[in-house]
Amino acid sequence: MKRFSQSLQTKYMAIILVALFLFQAAYLLVAMLAMGLQEDISGEQNQNETDPKQIEDKWHADAKALKNSSSESISSLFAEWKKTYPDASMFWVDEMGNLMEELDVKGNLPAQWTPAYTAKFIKERYGGDPFTVISFIGGDEKNGFIVLEIPRNLFLPPMVKVAEKYGIFLGAGLLLIITLFIIVSFLFFRGIRKRLLHLQEAMERRDIDSLPIGIDVQKNDEIGQLEKTFNEMVEELKESKRREQEEEQLRRELIANLSHDLRTPLTKINAHTYSIGKEDLSPEGKQAVKALETSIVNIDRLIENLMSYTLLMASKHKQELIELDAVRFVRENMASWYPVFEKESFEVNIELEPFEKKWKADPMWLGRIFDNILQNVLRHAKDGLYLEVAAVSTEECDAIVFIDHGKGLKNSSNEKGAGIGLSIVDMMVKGMKLEWDIESGDSGTVIKIIRRH
Repeated sequence: MKRFSQSLQTKYMAIILVALFLFQAAYLLVAMLAMGLQEDISGEQNQNETDPKQIEDKWHADAKALKNSSSESISSLFAEWKKTYPDASMFWVDEMGNLMEELDVKGNLPAQWTPAYTAKFIKERYGGDPFTVISFIGGDEKNGFIVLEIPRNLFLPPMVKVAEKYGIFLGAGLLLIITLFIIVSFLFFRGIRKRLLHLQEAMERRDIDSLPIGIDVQKNDEIGQLEKTFNEMVEELKESKRREQEEEQLRRELIANLSHDLRTPLTKINAHTYSIGKEDLSPEGKQAVKALETSIVNIDRLIENLMSYTLLMASKHKQELIELDAVRFVRENMASWYPVFEKESFEVNIELEPFEKKWKADPMWLGRIFDNILQNVLRHAKDGLYLEVAAVSTEECDAIVFIDHGKGLKNSSNEKGAGIGLSIVDMMVKGMKLEWDIESGDSGTVIKIIRRH
């Protein structure tokens, strides 16, 4: 039940229910107010006899009841009607067409009324606003006439009058309630949006281990549950990271110990192989000793690659970047490798044109990269017996290119273990902010070590 009461859906439903209650309360208040005003106005209307027919008949009766057309009697009549109809206006025109008296008349009336003007006046007032009644004094046209004018809004229904008089206040009240509902809804959803953005920012933040950082759980609603789940995920990631680091440490220690343990018997095997090689052996024995020596060299190289790979993965392989002449470095490196390829009957083509700019690299790392690439050529490209090393320079970059005519890396060879050697090349190239590219097919392999300008 507590979780339900803290739900965002429950809170928003509460806002809607409160808004509906306020609308109903406002409606009832308006209805009660309108009914009260209507009763007041209706009572006043009953007292003032606002029926146009009754007003017309009463005016005719009062005009006919006048015995004479004296100023006193007509003024008295006007005063009596003014008490009943405060908004009314009245005037008197005698039998000669002279305007004798007027009371609260709006507009200018002519002092002398001609038959034509009288007819025009009657035509304009007929069915118009104000409501106009013309009666002859004493019921005889020879005595002149009196005129009553009452604004027609006096005859409007009470509700219409309430709306005209208090409509702006009623509308303002309803508008205030609607505005209040909109503001509360806006604040509600703005709070949700703010918390979601805060959660998004927390997901994007990282600590020193490149893992997300936990977030404070403020409420126990849906977003709070999401924040709690996010924190649980962060803890699981940290625990997984810790276990991974422990496993990585155990793996590194295992590799280091294994490499050390392998080197000791490998050294003894190498020594005994050397001793056996000095003995007088048959051709088959000498060939076996040679194969054994080659295997020892390959195992030693694999152990060295395994150690380097482990150190690189642990970011503990020492690096010292300096500016060096890359072409000269390659030329010196190839000088040490040339006898090896010559012994294997490779055709070696070296085209090294100097670069304009020096490279910033670690000599040990760069030498290791070239050694691994050349070892890869020896192991996988013996069928092609061709090696080309070239220096290529463009406006965008300088590159050292190694080309062989072997069967390609995708095809099987008698040698294994190329994967770890090229993995070391990849990590060392990226560690020195260089690039490399490899294209391998049935007709050979092209490897480029690239430095962007």
